Amino acid sequence: MNRPSQEVLAARAALSRLVEPSDAVGQALVAAVGPERAAGIAAGREPARAAARRGVASLLEDNGFRGSGQALTEALERWRPRAASLAPERDLATVSRFRGTMLVPEDDLWPQALHELGLGMPFCLWTRGNAAIPPAGKCVAVVGSRDATAYGLAVTGELSAGLVLRGRTVVSGGAYGIDAQAHRSALAAAGTNGPDAGEPVRTPTIAVLAGGIDRFYPAGNEDLLRAVADRGLILSEVPPGSAPTRWRFLQRNRLIATLSAATIVVEARWRSGALNTAHHAAGLGRGVGAVPGPVHSANSAGCHRLLRDGSAVCVSDAAEVLELADPFGAGLAENSSGNVLPGQNQPVRADHDDLAVEDILLLDALPLRSGSPVEKLAMVAGLGIPAVRAGLARLELEGLARCSGSGLWRRAGR
Repeated sequence: MNRPSQEVLAARAALSRLVEPSDAVGQALVAAVGPERAAGIAAGREPARAAARRGVASLLEDNGFRGSGQALTEALERWRPRAASLAPERDLATVSRFRGTMLVPEDDLWPQALHELGLGMPFCLWTRGNAAIPPAGKCVAVVGSRDATAYGLAVTGELSAGLVLRGRTVVSGGAYGIDAQAHRSALAAAGTNGPDAGEPVRTPTIAVLAGGIDRFYPAGNEDLLRAVADRGLILSEVPPGSAPTRWRFLQRNRLIATLSAATIVVEARWRSGALNTAHHAAGLGRGVGAVPGPVHSANSAGCHRLLRDGSAVCVSDAAEVLELADPFGAGLAENSSGNVLPGQNQPVRADHDDLAVEDILLLDALPLRSGSPVEKLAMVAGLGIPAVRAGLARLELEGLARCSGSGLWRRAGR
């Protein structure tokens, strides 16, 4: 397994404390000069030379950011007040003490789906727990209101348990209400057997926090979040000791959406953080599902809004969620005992059955809705650009890929 150097780990740990989530200037600086030099410049230990400034400005301009010429200067002013408190080695020791680790893009275990965020990608992920982060295709986000109704809690329990029994990981935000029920039901469906019983390590659920992994928030969910850390996984992009803020809650939602093949909103008011997660998922070309509720319920107004706007499809059980999350891989869904689960009784031919390995990788990289350029597909699929172009031609002949007039590619049904 390829692990990055201690210098890279320390640099990315420092950047995660200096720079707020989704600060594109920080990621542009890393892309321009590398994480170690970027950390030195961001902390004021070395000057930002002309080449670095040109590189940052060019990357920002290429990604549609205005006023990129002065962006680095303004960012350095933003980051300077935090430089005095930097102690990356202490942060790395803290996460180790909590039975966790820090993942970075240079690590083999880094979730490849996060590269789709571009300059919004986190510098690192602080983790707590023994489980691994499954590929996005194996994860489904289940989110909703904090003040959930009995109806919402019941539906969440059925959906989450059904997904885990079908081999999926439930991703949520650890909050009260729907989030908590999603984690709780996923853990219950996974049972109590673990590696000691001779079974492989499973990841029934992942909680993505807005604060540090050493600060369980909200406090009323501490016991639940400890159980998630023991049998699943806790993630955060901010270092240990960081407080959850409104901005970090909103940015946390993009990680929930990116790490999952689909986002399901069970209950949400007209203005809700769960809708923010759904919008992130839609922007990434992920599936979005909404559970309908009583027409007079304020807690379902946001779900009905998504359905009316066409941003989401209606889902009512785990089988329908799987159709949304993996429309090309539908087939027999079995539980750990090998029994076929209700809702998917008939095997169907998957689109990838007759494809070569490189074409399968490319098919997995193609977004379902918004198109993607060849260069980004090469990064996501892990293939060279010539191989991507050749593969796209083959997939287009098979009716599995479609190119827009602007040169962007997406999936197409057979």
